[in-house]
Amino acid sequence: MTADSALQQLLSRARGPMGPAIELDFGWESGPLAELGQVLSTMNGFFLFNAGVQVFRAGEEGLGPDLLAWNGEKTWKDTYDDLADDLFCFGQDIFGTQFAVMEGTKVVAFSPEDAELTELGTSLNDWAQWLLDDPDVNGTASFAYAFQKENGPLEPDDRLIPRRFFVAGGGYDFDNFKVVDAVTAMRIRGPIAQQVFDLPDGATLRLPGTNGTSTNPFG
Repeated sequence: MTADSALQQLLSRARGPMGPAIELDFGWESGPLAELGQVLSTMNGFFLFNAGVQVFRAGEEGLGPDLLAWNGEKTWKDTYDDLADDLFCFGQDIFGTQFAVMEGTKVVAFSPEDAELTELGTSLNDWAQWLLDDPDVNGTASFAYAFQKENGPLEPDDRLIPRRFFVAGGGYDFDNFKVVDAVTAMRIRGPIAQQVFDLPDGATLRLPGTNGTSTNPFG
């Protein structure tokens, strides 16, 4: 992690740490998991872009989700069947899009509503450059600032979930969002992602526990 790297530039903008100092080694000599160990050893969890992006801390103490607990099968991944099994998620944006290392070699963004994967590169530096290239779109910076200015700051364990899902045509009006515990938000969308993942275009989306179609998980 050189002084002028995108990852170092990102860290210079970070608000943290969210947990006590830690020395973290995932057992990789190179690649994104080696970089992640270096990052969290430098700053153990942080927020970026007006809290539009959250990078998880590691350890039992601190604010926001713990990295290892977040990646536990029973935390939320079980609701996605096997769609998230190959991901080691290290952060998320304000809408719950997961940033993850896949198979130890690739960095991806994982959409919580349809399990779509977007490859961002082969290093955390690639991810950092992607965020810096367009903080408002890729890091939800402007939306995060405006929403929290109007509605108050989110707690470290909270994220936003649409009342009308994006995959069902929901928009970005503030009243379409509810502040929800991040784990709950993922578990709500897991069964939806299982449906949407293989859903043909134009097919009907049916939410669990409803008669017919619905786009509002809160009734």
